Amino acid sequence: MDVVYAITPELLEKFKRPFGVLLQGTFSQTMKQLSTIVKKEKPKKVVSVGDTVSKNLHKHGITPQLSITDNKSLRRRVKPATFPSRKVFHAKNPQGTITDEAIKTVQEALQANYDAHLIIDGEEDLLTLVAVLYAPEEAWVIYGQPHEGIVVVKVTAEKKAEARALLEAMACSKS
Repeated sequence: MDVVYAITPELLEKFKRPFGVLLQGTFSQTMKQLSTIVKKEKPKKVVSVGDTVSKNLHKHGITPQLSITDNKSLRRRVKPATFPSRKVFHAKNPQGTITDEAIKTVQEALQANYDAHLIIDGEEDLLTLVAVLYAPEEAWVIYGQPHEGIVVVKVTAEKKAEARALLEAMACSKS
């Protein structure tokens, strides 16, 4: 398991800001807003990153084609989520990093033509960037913004370029 990217102190503040459109409110409120938007815009694919947001999407009838979880919420252990997925993937990804294993597993799960669940041993937060980079355009990547709501990233060429630039800023030197 090679660490390919690692968060830097300079980027930490940038990652606290929403990477897409912030829907503010409780999960009940944000899911109602999201349901309305999903029915209207019909995204090509939905990817959820995070335990709480993934559980709430499934609970409210929005089925992500890929749910990425780490059995934690706000860094506290939570009951492992189970979703009606055709395949469950596993990858290691330590906190504050993105591993080669996690990248390859996200790519494989996104290429599948069935619903999948990726369970991360470590932390899944930064995999939002990987999901945006490898999801098809017109897909949505949805993650939780702690104490504020949820963030909807509509995958476009511009968002992919933004994700790539952030990843390049995090790149670890290869020895």
